[in-house]
Amino acid sequence: MRGRLGCLAAGLYVGLVLGLLVGRVLWGGPVAGPAETGRELYRVLRVVDGDTIVVEGGEHVRYLGVDAPETHGTPECYGREATERNRQLVEGKRVRLEADRRDRDRYGRLLRWVWVDGTLVNEQLIREGYATVYRDEPAAKYMDRLLAAEAEARGRGAGLWSACRPRR
Repeated sequence: MRGRLGCLAAGLYVGLVLGLLVGRVLWGGPVAGPAETGRELYRVLRVVDGDTIVVEGGEHVRYLGVDAPETHGTPECYGREATERNRQLVEGKRVRLEADRRDRDRYGRLLRWVWVDGTLVNEQLIREGYATVYRDEPAAKYMDRLLAAEAEARGRGAGLWSACRPRR
């Protein structure tokens, strides 16, 4: 009797594990939330503004190293354009979130490098002139890339660099 129960329990356990694995493959999505990992894919549910998104699970994610013009309160020059470009780049798509030194900002938002189809969105927004480099946070991994992208955009007069008074 004890042998049959042991076999039955082992069979149920194996079936449960296989079921979870098959479900993960068929329906995708991470097992852990964005705060627990730094490199999973998440669908972007909503673009809040030029440097913030909401991903599946309801987590707000702020782009590391990016300072886009505000659209809330008193809208800043190029804020609507930055939000729209961010929407074009990520809304409804699956993005990879990559962590850096600090996990969250003072508002509780995740701080992440955001990748879509191999493109670093943080860098793309700056390179196209929709945002500037946010220098007041300890982001490290790709800061050199962001600074180079900003210098390039500023030199070309891209986006906000020609449409708005200088931000700095």
